[in-house]
Amino acid sequence: MLMSEATKSYESDKRIEGFSPQTLIAYKLQAKLLMNYFGNTKIKHITTQHLKQYLGESSKELKPSSLSHRIRFIRSLFRWSHEEGIIETNPASKIKEPKVGKRIPKFLTEREIEHLRDACFTSMEKALFEYMFSTGCRIGEIVTLDRNSINWGSQSAIVRGKGDKEREVYFNIRCDIWLKKYLDRRDDNDPAIFVTERNPHRMSIAQMRYVIKRISNRAGINKIIHPHQLRHSYATHLLNNGAPLEVIQSLLGHEKSETTRIYAQLTGRLRQEFYRKYF
Repeated sequence: MLMSEATKSYESDKRIEGFSPQTLIAYKLQAKLLMNYFGNTKIKHITTQHLKQYLGESSKELKPSSLSHRIRFIRSLFRWSHEEGIIETNPASKIKEPKVGKRIPKFLTEREIEHLRDACFTSMEKALFEYMFSTGCRIGEIVTLDRNSINWGSQSAIVRGKGDKEREVYFNIRCDIWLKKYLDRRDDNDPAIFVTERNPHRMSIAQMRYVIKRISNRAGINKIIHPHQLRHSYATHLLNNGAPLEVIQSLLGHEKSETTRIYAQLTGRLRQEFYRKYF
C-alpha cells in the first residue's frame, strides 16, 4: 500500500474512533511531512533506519516537545499499519521519545489578570476573556462551544475535551453577565458562542488567539500572553485558594494526576518567592 493510501485510511479510522478535529489536523500535517521526506513510496519499504534518519534530521530544527509529537504520530501510524496487516513488522516499535523535562507552567498574577480585564473593550472581548479565565477551558474546547451547551441556571457548560470526552465546567457571575450581554447584542443565528466580528461565523483557534493577543497588547504587560496561560492561571488561582489537586484535575479534564501535580511545584516556588520578599 502506498503511503498516501495508508495515511488516508489511518485518518479515517482515527476519525471514527473520535479523535478531535485539532488532533486530526495535526496528524494530517505530520503525514504530509513524512511523505515530503520519503515520497509516496510503499509503506512496507520504510525501515527503522529510515525513520531514525528522518527523526535525526528533524531533531536539528525541532524542540524536544515537538519532536516527541512527531514520534508519537509515527509510532501510532506504523502500529496501526501493523495491526491492519498492511506491514509485516513495525519499524517504529523501538523508537523512543526524547526525555523532556517538566516545566513549571507560566501563570499570570492577579494584577496582570486585572490589567488584561481592563484592556477588554468590546462585549465579545470581555465575554471571551472571562470565559477563558473562569472555566480554565482549552482553546480547542471553546471554539467548538455552542449556545445550547450553556446551562444558565447552574452557570455551567458542557465541553468536549481531549479524546472527544465531555465534561462539565463552571463559570462565575462576572462571566455570566458578560456572556449574556454579548449574546443579547448579537443579531446572527450562528449556533456558536463565539463568532467573528465581521460576517459572523464560528471563530477559529487562530482568530481566538488573535483576540487575546490584541487584548494583551493593549494591557501593556511585558509578557507574551497566550490562551493556555489563562488556563494555567485558573489552575493556580484554584490551588492558591486551597483546592485539592484531585478537584483541579477533574475541573481541568486531566486524565492523569501527574499532569496536574506539576502545579504543586508551582506552589513551592510561590512560597519561596514570598519568603524572599518578607524575610
